[in-house]
Amino acid sequence: MSDPQHRLALHLLGPLRIWHEGRELAVGPPKQRAVLALLAGHRGTVVSREQIVDALWGADAPASAANAVHTYVAGLRRILEPERGSRESGAFIVSRAGGYELRLPAEAVDSLTFVRRYEEARALASAGRATAAFERFASALGLWRGEALSGIPGPYAALERARLREMRFSATEGWIAGLIAAGRHEAAVVACSEAIAQEPLHERLRHLHMLALARSGRQAHAIQAYDDARRHLREELGIDPGPELRDLHERILAGDIAIDTPPPVACPPGKTPATTGKRNPFPGAPESSLNQLPATARVFVGRESELQLGRQGLARENSPRDSTAAILTVDGPAGVGKTAFALELAHECAREFPDGQLYVDLRTTDDDGPRSPCDALGRLLQGLGVERDRLPHDLEGRIALYRGLMHGRRMLLLLDDADHAGQLRPLVPSGPSAVIVTSRRLQRGLLTREGARRIGLRPLDPRAAADLFVALVGPERCAGQREAVELLAEYCGRLPLGIRIAVGTMAANPYLSPGELAERYADPRTRLDQLSVEDDGASSVRRALAASYLALGEEEARFFRALGAAGAGAGSGTGAIGTGAIGAGAIGAGAIGAGAIGAGAIGAAAASALTGGDPAAACRRLEALADVGLLERSGSDAYRFNELVAIYAAERAAAERVTADRVPAECVTAADQTGARPTQLLTPIRSDGFQGLCRPEALARR
Repeated sequence: MSDPQHRLALHLLGPLRIWHEGRELAVGPPKQRAVLALLAGHRGTVVSREQIVDALWGADAPASAANAVHTYVAGLRRILEPERGSRESGAFIVSRAGGYELRLPAEAVDSLTFVRRYEEARALASAGRATAAFERFASALGLWRGEALSGIPGPYAALERARLREMRFSATEGWIAGLIAAGRHEAAVVACSEAIAQEPLHERLRHLHMLALARSGRQAHAIQAYDDARRHLREELGIDPGPELRDLHERILAGDIAIDTPPPVACPPGKTPATTGKRNPFPGAPESSLNQLPATARVFVGRESELQLGRQGLARENSPRDSTAAILTVDGPAGVGKTAFALELAHECAREFPDGQLYVDLRTTDDDGPRSPCDALGRLLQGLGVERDRLPHDLEGRIALYRGLMHGRRMLLLLDDADHAGQLRPLVPSGPSAVIVTSRRLQRGLLTREGARRIGLRPLDPRAAADLFVALVGPERCAGQREAVELLAEYCGRLPLGIRIAVGTMAANPYLSPGELAERYADPRTRLDQLSVEDDGASSVRRALAASYLALGEEEARFFRALGAAGAGAGSGTGAIGTGAIGAGAIGAGAIGAGAIGAGAIGAAAASALTGGDPAAACRRLEALADVGLLERSGSDAYRFNELVAIYAAERAAAERVTADRVPAECVTAADQTGARPTQLLTPIRSDGFQGLCRPEALARR
């Protein structure tokens, strides 16, 4: 069993937060938090009770301070080790003569990790290792989440907050100097502007700001920045800028923009870091803009309104806050063309992201399982120029380095085939970048917490589906066969994947007509067999649907099979499956919902008959199927099967030996309870008018 101390993580670089084995703990009142912050800052050493009293109250300690300290320590022990007996020694807070010791690895406390990385960066800069110093400064700065020890009272917290703040600005100076040395002047300007807004009297930040402006050809802005600095210093302190700032100002006025970049901060006097002789010595600063996007589809048809929504979603003004990347999620059923759509949108918007575009396949539907956040970050960091052998080994280290390298950049990220928000959050940068996420699953977490915008793709409309087939096959081969092409597109579920598979079949047999291929697809019992490519497992509608099915929980999967079994009972095999509308309160001839939507609607819970008469459970399971694209929403409480999904549902029911007879029996019960006609229950409607889940013959057998 692993050491419990290595399962605790304490964050002080922002509001105090603590996690144990991945679960966040409530730390208690402010002064109890202050005790924990003090012990963490001195981890591994004994802190006396007198020191704790001074840290919390200073000279204003009440007579009850010692007892209060004991109470706070006892409260922390209950939080950190709730199962510890009152007489058992603690694993985290250990009593020592006259005080307490927090036993915790230094890497478990983010402020201690920051100090270590900051000091390493200074040492690397002094040794002339500019690239490594830049990376380490970025990694250190990436740990911050706000003001250090935010909301923690007491003299100790105030002093520690000021100390860490100074170190943060020192690290920022070193990092910005690295940006300028790498030729990333615009990113340096943005970073300086953000830092100066917090520390307007910091002359070195002003120096770097002017230098970045001058190097980017904005001499007038650089002179204006000097005037602004001089005004602030005079108004606040009654002094003029120092000699370094004045000298830089004079050189800019003289038109000397080939100004040497100052060495990173904190180098010993007279010692300037060695340079590599390369124009671009830092990782993440390529000579030209990155573009890792795969090519777009050869033919892309339709989706004009969705593309317009996508352009709006990626616009900078649609970011929830200036410091947050804009996020656009693209979800939809298997085979609907999410990746092709995202690539079309990304290539179209690429010019709006001058620092480049990154792409990562998160492989949620891959046989080997989804890519971990740590692995995905490694690929992103390598795309940004970090060599494989220099990647941090731990997730937090990679997050910190990634955020540092992305800071101030305007880049577009395409995260393809995602699973859940926990996989995605470490990959979302701050600043002016934007992220496109594709997923078969509705990303409720990103919509709720990150303010993401959503595009839900549905099968192509009938005209666009037929147009896609014609564009891929060629108009001469489809001449005079528009009706057959439209029927063929319907048989393919109007899914781009199915249509492209059909096009591949046409390409393999130049004598085959669209009408003849439509005849092959007419039988739903063999349709999914036809919609696959023998030597390419990824080109299979059945396999694509299986990935969504396997993502279901046990109850949702059983519910899905029950719907499939009900369809199978309607006729000969899967031929009875239709594409009707399904509601939480009823499944009937029309768009039936909990509120009895549509013609022929009923108020009885036919859908809930599949969940033991529980309408709430039926609602949850219908939503779960819609969230992974196995049902289409057709109203606020109404759902619809795509015909290919209905066929697959019947296959799964047959594979699990779910009988069709039981479902119609439950339909009869629901009908008896509501007075509805039994033939109205579980009757999806196909475009050919066939109604088929609860047949009168099946009901008569009961």
